Amino acid sequence: MWAMAIRTLRHRTAALSATFLALFLGTVIVMTCGGLLETGIRNNAPAQRLAGADLVVTGDRDLPRGDETAVLPERPALDGSLTAAVRNVPGVARAVPERVFEAAVLGAGDAPDAQAHGWSSAAVTPYELTGGRAPEGPRDVVLDEATARAYGVRPGDKVRVAAQGSAEAYRLTGVVRTAHAVDRGAVFFTDDRARALSPAVADIAVTAAPGTDHGELKDRLGEVVADRTAKAQTPAKVVSGDDRGAVEYPEVLTRKEDLIALAGAFGGMATLVAVFVVSGTVALSVERRRREFALLRTIGGTPRQLRRLLLAETLMVALVAGAAGWFAGPPAGERLFEEFTGSGMVSEAVAYEQGWIPAVAAGGALLLTSLLGGFLGGRRGVRVTAVEAMAESAVRTRWATPARIVAALLFLAGAVALAILTWVLFDGPIAASTAGPTVLCAAIALALLGPGLTKLCTVLISGPVKAVTGAGGELAVLTARARAVRMAGVVTPVMLAVAMATANLYLQTTQTDASREAYAVNLRADAVVDSASGTLAPALTADVRATEGVAAAGAYVTSTGWIDGMGDEDGVPLQGIDARGAARTTALDPVEGDVADLTGRTIALPAGAADGRGVGDTVEVRFGDGAAAELRIAALFEGRAGYDTVFVPADLLAAHTDGALPQQILVRAADGTSAAALTANLEKTLADHPGTTVVDRDELIEANIKDTKTQAWVNYLMVGMIVAYTAISVVNNLVLSVSGRRREFGLQRLAGATRRQVLRMLTIEALIVAGIGVALGTAAAATALVPFSHAAADSLLPTGPLSVYAAIVSGAVALALTATLVPGWAALRARPAEAALAEE
Repeated sequence: MWAMAIRTLRHRTAALSATFLALFLGTVIVMTCGGLLETGIRNNAPAQRLAGADLVVTGDRDLPRGDETAVLPERPALDGSLTAAVRNVPGVARAVPERVFEAAVLGAGDAPDAQAHGWSSAAVTPYELTGGRAPEGPRDVVLDEATARAYGVRPGDKVRVAAQGSAEAYRLTGVVRTAHAVDRGAVFFTDDRARALSPAVADIAVTAAPGTDHGELKDRLGEVVADRTAKAQTPAKVVSGDDRGAVEYPEVLTRKEDLIALAGAFGGMATLVAVFVVSGTVALSVERRRREFALLRTIGGTPRQLRRLLLAETLMVALVAGAAGWFAGPPAGERLFEEFTGSGMVSEAVAYEQGWIPAVAAGGALLLTSLLGGFLGGRRGVRVTAVEAMAESAVRTRWATPARIVAALLFLAGAVALAILTWVLFDGPIAASTAGPTVLCAAIALALLGPGLTKLCTVLISGPVKAVTGAGGELAVLTARARAVRMAGVVTPVMLAVAMATANLYLQTTQTDASREAYAVNLRADAVVDSASGTLAPALTADVRATEGVAAAGAYVTSTGWIDGMGDEDGVPLQGIDARGAARTTALDPVEGDVADLTGRTIALPAGAADGRGVGDTVEVRFGDGAAAELRIAALFEGRAGYDTVFVPADLLAAHTDGALPQQILVRAADGTSAAALTANLEKTLADHPGTTVVDRDELIEANIKDTKTQAWVNYLMVGMIVAYTAISVVNNLVLSVSGRRREFGLQRLAGATRRQVLRMLTIEALIVAGIGVALGTAAAATALVPFSHAAADSLLPTGPLSVYAAIVSGAVALALTATLVPGWAALRARPAEAALAEE
C-alpha cells in the first residue's frame, strides 16, 4: 500500500502541494504556540543584577484567593529586623538589605530605564568601578556605563537625578560596569541616602560562605524567615536560580498567566482550524479523483483498501511537512516571542524556552490532523459502492450523514448556549471568555453544514445573479448548484477566515472602547501632572492648586486590590484620590455619602457591588502589597457593571505602592481657562520642579487602557496568523478546484464558448464563493459580537471602524478572484481538444 501511495503521489503534484502547505503551516503555528506555552509555564527569568547573590530573601507575592492564587502587583514590605536574623544564620557570608526604587537621570535622552540602590548593592551583581570612586556623601552618585554614556558625563560632572518625588543635583563620583548584561540602568547613592529616600527593604541578597551547601543554607534561611515573618505578618520566602530574576522584574510573575492563556487558546484554535483546512483540502483532492476511485472500486477495490491508500498518502505528506515544520517552528516562535516582549505583553527578562515538548505536541497535532483530515475528507469517496462510484464519478451530490448532522447540531447548540451565557451572566471584559469560543463553535457548525448551506444560498441568489450578469451568470449559478459539495470546500475556509477575523478584531475594538469609556466617564480632570521617576512630592499638590487658572487639584494613585465579593483572582482596580479635589476632578455620582469624606481609612464603593453594606459600615481591603486593612465606607456611587473601580484616599493607597508617594496630580481648569492657558500656567509652576511634566486627560486615559491595548495588539497578531493560514487554504482549495476543471473548460470551448466567456463565468463563481463565505462568516461572528457588545458596551452592535469589516470583505473577494482566475487562465491556455481529454 505504501509503494502504491508513493506512485500515486508522483502524479498528484497539485494535491500534494496543497496538502503539504496546509500541514506545514499548521505544524509551524502549533509549534509556535507550544513554544510560547512552554515559555509561560517555565517562566524562567535568569538573574541579572542579582546574579552575584546565591540566595535572595524577598516578600512573597503569592496571595491565596480560594482555589486560585493571585500575584501581588506591588512589592511586599520585609520586616526591618529580618536582615540581622539572616546574617546570623550559619553559612551566610554576607547579607545586603536592598533599597530599590525608580530613578531618572534628567536630560539623559535615550538612556536606559534606571533603578536606584544603595552602594552596598553594587557588590551583589557585582558592579566594578571603571573610573572615579564610590559615593561618600549625600550628594554623591554613581552611574552605570550605559547611563553615563547616554548622558555624556564623566566622574566629577554634575547630574540631576529624579527619585522619590524630587529632582536634585548630585556629583558623579564614579562609573561602574558589570561583566554580564543588565537590561536596566543603575544609579547608586550612599546607603544612608538610599535609606532616606526609600526606607523599606525590598529584598536581602545573600552570599553563602565558601564550602556551604546552597540547598541546606536555603532550608535554614527558610526556617528563620518563616518564623520571623509569621510573627510580623509579612510573608517572605527564599529564592534561588532563575527565581531571582522575578525579584528584579516582578512583571515576570504578573504576566505569566496571560502568556499561558493566550498560547493555549490560540494553539487549540489553530489545531481545530488545521483539521478543517486539511480535511477540506483532502476532500477536494478526493473529489478530483472520484473517477479513479470509481475504477478501483469497479475492479474490486474495497473501501478499506481505498481508505488505507488515502491515509497512507496523507501520512507520507504529513511526514515531510512535519519535518519541515519542526525546523521552521522554533525560529517562528522565537520571532513571535520577541514581538510579545517588545509590546510589553511579556517581560523582556523572560527567556524563550522551546524543548522537546512542543515538538512532540506539534507531531501529535500533525498526526491527528492528517489522520482526521484524511478520514473526514475521504470518508464518502471510499465508501460508495462501485455502481454509485461510477454514477457519481463526475459530480458528487451526497454529503449529509447522520454523524455529520448530529455533530453540526451539537456545535450549533454549543454556540447558542455560549451566546446566551455571554448575554445573561457576564458584564464587562470577562464576557470575552465565552464570546471567543462562541464564534468557533458557530463556525464549525456552519462548516459541517457547508454543502447544504452553500446550495441554499446559491438558490437564493440565483435570480439576482442571473438578472445582473446574464448568460454568464446563469451558467455560473448552474455550475455552483451542481457542484455544491465541491464549492462548499472553498466556501468553508472563506467563512472561517471572515468569521475569525471579524469576531476577534471587533471583540478587541469593542473591549478597548468600552474600557476607555468606563474610565473616562469618572474623570473630569483637564490636565495631569506627571513625573519622570513615577512619583511626586506630596507638597507639589499645594503649588499646583495655587496656580492661576486651576479650579481644583488632587493627588492621584493607581494600584490593584482585593475585596471579598468583588472581582476575581485578578482583583479590582484601586484609585487613590484627594478628597479636596475629588468633586471637581472626578465624576463620581454618590447615591449615598459624600466623596469629600474620603479621608483617613475610608473607601468609596460602587453601589452595585456593596453587597448590602452602606455608609459607615466597614470592609476589609487587601492592598497590592499584601497588607490588609479595615476601611469605613464613606460613599457609594453609581458604577458601570463589569468595570468596578474602588476609590480610597490617595495618601492611604500610596503607602501600599512601590513608590510610596503620589504618582500624578489631577488638575481641573477654572471656568474660562483654556487648555492651552492651563498648560502654560502649570509649566511655569513646574519650572521649579525638574522632571515633572504636564499632559492632557487623553494621555491619562490612554495610559490607563495600555494593558487592554497591548492585549488587543497581541490578539491581532495571533488571529492574523490563523487568518493568514486560513486565507492560504482558500487559495489552495480554489486553485485545486479550478485546476481540476480543465476537461469541463475544454468541452465548453468546443461547444463554442470563448476564453473570455469562460473567465467571466469563473469571475462570477468566485464572487458567489466570496459572497456566501462572507455572509456565513458574518453570521458566525454575529453569534459572538452581539451578546458581547451587549455585555461589554450596552449595545447590540460592536464598536470599531467600518473600514475593518470593509477590509475583511475586500480581502476575501480579492483572494477568491485571484485564486480562481489565475489557475483558470492557466487551464485555458491548453487547446480545447486536449483539455477535453484531460482528467477531471
